[in-house]
Amino acid sequence: MGAVVEAYRNLRNELAERPRRWLVTGAAGFIGSALVEALLSRGQHVVGLDNFATGYAENLDDVRARVGDERARRLVFIEGDICDPDACRRAAEGVDVVLHQAALGSVPRSIEDPLASHRANVDGFVQVVLAARDAGVRRVVYASSSAVYGDDPDLPKQEERTGRALSPYAATKQINELYADVFATTYDLELVGLRYFNVFGPRQDPAGPYAAVIPRWIGELMAGRECQIFGDGTQSRDFCYVENAVQANLLAAMSESVNHPVYNVGCGGRTTLGELFAMIRDRVGEREPKARDAAPVYRESRAGDVPHSQAAIDRAERDLGYAPSHDVESGLRETADWFWARRGA
Repeated sequence: MGAVVEAYRNLRNELAERPRRWLVTGAAGFIGSALVEALLSRGQHVVGLDNFATGYAENLDDVRARVGDERARRLVFIEGDICDPDACRRAAEGVDVVLHQAALGSVPRSIEDPLASHRANVDGFVQVVLAARDAGVRRVVYASSSAVYGDDPDLPKQEERTGRALSPYAATKQINELYADVFATTYDLELVGLRYFNVFGPRQDPAGPYAAVIPRWIGELMAGRECQIFGDGTQSRDFCYVENAVQANLLAAMSESVNHPVYNVGCGGRTTLGELFAMIRDRVGEREPKARDAAPVYRESRAGDVPHSQAAIDRAERDLGYAPSHDVESGLRETADWFWARRGA
C-alpha cells in the first residue's frame, strides 16, 4: 500500500507542476468517467468524447457532483462518435495525452453483432489514433483486453504470449494492438496498450443483456432476483477494481520508463465465479436479509468464454510503478456501497 501512496503522490505533484490537457474517449462510460473524475480531482483540463452508445450522462453528472463546480468547469464534453473523423479531430485539438477507453465491450455482444464491434473497436480506434497524430499528441494510452490471450492455457498470462482469439471482440483487441505497433513505427507515436482483466466498480451498468457479472449480480441480489452462472462455477478470473485501472492509465500516460507496448492490468490473483457469488451475496446480505440465502442457477457455458484468466503484473510493476490499491474483497465492498447508495437516491 505504501508504494501506491507514493506513486499517487508523485503523480499528483507532477500534474500540479505541469498540468496537461487530456482527451478521454468513452468519457461517459464506466472506466472513462472514473478517469475523468481522477483527472479533474487532480486539477487537470479534460476533453470528454462519447456518443452514449454504452455510456450515460448521469455518470458525468455524478463526476461533476463529486469533484465540485470549480473543477467540473475544466471538463469540455463533446457528444460524438469515435468513428467520425471530424469529432475526433475536434476532440484532439490542443490535447497532450489521449486515454482511449471508448469501445463496444462484451464477448456475447460481439458474437451477435460482429460488425458493430468491428466498427467501434477497430475503425474507431484508427480514427482516434490518426486524430491524435494530426494534433501532435505526445502519447495515446488505450484499452486493450485480457481477451487477446484467447485459448492460451498458461497462467498467469504473460504479455509476450497470446493465443488464438475466441470471439470477434477478442479479435478487435488483437487488431488494435497490431495497429498500435504499426502506427508507433510509421508515425513515431507513443502508444501504450493496457490489457484489462475484468475491471469492476461504481457506475458499471448492472442492466441489459451484456451487463458484466459483478454489477448484474449486485443488482439482482438487491432486487431478490435469480443469479445465473454460465458453467459450473469453477471458472476463475482476475477481477480488478476500477481504481487500479485508473492508476495504471495515469502511470502509463506519465511514466518516462514505458519500455513495452502493452501491460497487463489486474491484481495477479484468481477468484472463481462460485467464490465471487458468495462474496457478493455476503456484501449485499449485510443490508438485504433476503439475499443471505440466495443460491445461483447454473447454465451452459457461453461461446467465447475462457475457463481461467490471471494477470502477470510484474512488467507493469517494474516499468510503471503499478501497485494495485484494492483487492477483490475491498473493491467489492466499495462497489456494493456505491450501488446501495444509488438505490436509495
